[in-house]
Amino acid sequence: MSDYNGGYSNYNSGYNNNTHLGGYGGNGGGYGNGGGYGNGGGYGNGGGYGGRGGGRGGRFGGRPQAERVELSTPEWDLDALPPFEKNFYTEHPDVVARSDADVAAFRKEHDMTCEGSDIPKPITSFDEAGFPDYVLSEVKQQGFPKPTAIQCQGWPMALSGRDMVGIASTGSGKTLSYCLPAIVHINAQPLLKHGDGPIVLVLAPTRELAVQIQTECSKFGASSRIRNTCVYGGAPKGQQIRDLQRGLEICIATPGRLIDMLETGKTNLKRVTYLVLDEADRMLDMGFEPQIRKIVDQIRPDRQTLMWSATWPKEVKNLTRDYLLDPIQVTVGSLELAASHTITQVVEVISQFEKNDRLLKHLETATTDKEAKCLVFASTKRACDEVTSFLRQDGWPALAIHGDKDQHERDWVLKEFRSGKSPIMVATDVAARGIDVKGITYVINYDMPGNIEDYVHRIGRTGRAGTFGTAYL
Repeated sequence: MSDYNGGYSNYNSGYNNNTHLGGYGGNGGGYGNGGGYGNGGGYGNGGGYGGRGGGRGGRFGGRPQAERVELSTPEWDLDALPPFEKNFYTEHPDVVARSDADVAAFRKEHDMTCEGSDIPKPITSFDEAGFPDYVLSEVKQQGFPKPTAIQCQGWPMALSGRDMVGIASTGSGKTLSYCLPAIVHINAQPLLKHGDGPIVLVLAPTRELAVQIQTECSKFGASSRIRNTCVYGGAPKGQQIRDLQRGLEICIATPGRLIDMLETGKTNLKRVTYLVLDEADRMLDMGFEPQIRKIVDQIRPDRQTLMWSATWPKEVKNLTRDYLLDPIQVTVGSLELAASHTITQVVEVISQFEKNDRLLKHLETATTDKEAKCLVFASTKRACDEVTSFLRQDGWPALAIHGDKDQHERDWVLKEFRSGKSPIMVATDVAARGIDVKGITYVINYDMPGNIEDYVHRIGRTGRAGTFGTAYL
């Protein structure tokens, strides 16, 4: 199994498929396997390959088309569903002792607002979060000094089993805000049986973001032997299908490809009790609302749902109203989309004919720092390739990434950019909300973005997690 981050499935060592007693239990803990799930009914696991003489043409047959069944909304009988545990939060003594005035001061300091009933107090350190030792040791091993603002409030909310909405800017630590509670949630559930679907489902707008989420889930789920896969379009289905049918605890998916897997019976969502909608505003912007609704309708209604967004438009509010039960909400910063204060924005007015010379000037400035990474945005795929060709002919180590590149090439380009071997990457807006690369110090808008939202998302690739960056428009 490759350890390459862009792969489909990450199998953490030590998982025993023959275990019948107890739950997952990180490092020896775990819950008893009471109250199993029936495998009858639901989605079939048909498909596969044509036998001798079957399939499309040829003597030995080919690959038959998988039978597709349109998804319908199940009639849920909550009394007949196996119970599950979702509240794992016990306040640390230091948190209990924190006064209302202290809580208000903390939230004001971090530009944080909360809405809803019975909102837990924020924590201020990893130890206060109440994570089990097997999760806490993974966090400390990564060397994080302290939780981010969204994590301080988001972890108590998520661990308490409540439906929640988290609104924060890019680079604020949202992924870990739901990833670590997801691991705790999984470890409290009965082990998967043959034919079961995932326990945790994370929906994301782009394949790049989905792969990044998978990397974090793999990193922090290692001690619990938690398996995951990444399901997205633009890549072969075979490995994704095999991963799903082998059984795994976490599925990170883009909506379109997941619908395909569900309608062809490659997996089911009967075991999902922890649902995450990441970058919900972006998914709705991209037209995924019908797919999201179709997917969520397949999941038991007493699940825990966590919605994460950078903004709070009416479309996200409507989705929250329809699918979250008595939610609590935390907002860090403004509800409106805004650029980070750690980004220096430089605006220049030039003619079309000056753009190439100005691009070279900015790159010369940026590369005085040998560790600098520069992200250049072009408005179209063709422009992206043309700018990359121009830069390479001039001797610059530039690579391009956009929607027409196949997944293998996209992964390779990202790997080269992350490592610094090719410190200049030219991208279309497909990268503006899907790529998280540490150390991007400059963002150059070769072409104007189509709207202010795209501009903010573009320049948000720099100045992340408290670092500083520069953006040229």
